[in-house]
Amino acid sequence: MSKIRVAVVFGGRNSEHAVSLMGAGSVLEVIDRDAYEVVPIGIAQDGRWVLAAPGQSYAIEGTELPEVDTSGAALALPSATGTVVALEPGEIPRSLGGVDVVFPVLHGPFGEDGTLQGLLEMAGVPYVGSGVLASAVGMDKAYMKLILKSAGLPVGPYVVVRDRAWRTDRARVLKEIDELGWPVFVKPARAGSSQGISKASTPEELEAAVEFAREHDPKVLVEAAVPGRELECAVLESLGDAAPEASLPGEVLVQGGQEFFDFEAKYYPGQMALEVPADLPAGTTAELRAMAIRAFEALGCEGLSRVDFFYTPSGELILNEINTMPGFTSLSVAPQLWAATGLSYGQLVDRLIQLALHRPTGLR
Repeated sequence: MSKIRVAVVFGGRNSEHAVSLMGAGSVLEVIDRDAYEVVPIGIAQDGRWVLAAPGQSYAIEGTELPEVDTSGAALALPSATGTVVALEPGEIPRSLGGVDVVFPVLHGPFGEDGTLQGLLEMAGVPYVGSGVLASAVGMDKAYMKLILKSAGLPVGPYVVVRDRAWRTDRARVLKEIDELGWPVFVKPARAGSSQGISKASTPEELEAAVEFAREHDPKVLVEAAVPGRELECAVLESLGDAAPEASLPGEVLVQGGQEFFDFEAKYYPGQMALEVPADLPAGTTAELRAMAIRAFEALGCEGLSRVDFFYTPSGELILNEINTMPGFTSLSVAPQLWAATGLSYGQLVDRLIQLALHRPTGLR
């Protein structure tokens, strides 16, 4: 039998470009080449799609973050048959054959936010992960929190800072934020990997924090600080009609002098540790896993998601956010949670591909 052809897509036009490459490198390393034929496809920062060059680097080298190597053949997007076409300068366009499924290891806008998912839905090509709506809502933390709250899940206080309001009615916005109390955490509404996040402890620090977040997104979320431990739980769709499964919860322990779980803590060695399973009362563990599944289903997620919580000193669980395509290196939180629960990284990659192959495109 012929192998299943998997297009692993990585890179993208946003500040999480390097994070995507790191995850793709891990997927390409572990994917079962006896079962799958792999077509690695990079999306450059300028939007070009290219066939990954043989010397493509996927890892941080010193302080240098990886980028898509654009020396490979330029590609046309998959057609309705899943066919990928190489468009090399001075050459006749050549078909690289059809792909059976796309594995988008993409984070942030123009990849994780429903845009790529919509393209693949229109082309009728199966793909790993959540669909258009869940991806879009999961990317926009403001709408995400509205849906989670409407589903009866506990969400901390926050203020949404929209572009026009910040430019034309800043005094009102600052008053709303002041009512949250201090300190607050300021973040882009539609970004991930802790990009653009900062902590503001005074009104003077706040404006600079908002401007910093606006470098990534004109829409900003300001959240009241929630005291407590930071817990994570991964949720995985089941094959067939069974309910989604939740991993054992883990606790994020920031090290190296970092004040909170920022980009450096996530992706540079020695900055964080993950304790799995988290040291929690049995009842709290069960409640957290059930809440993670409720969040997954509230957004209509598919494939894999990671759900982040705060556990307060009074024993209350507060849902912070859900990530529809979490960091995906073998050392990232979601794969580590599943490894501790009994599903290895290689098995997780295979499960996600099989889920995509068994799921139809279109309305479902």
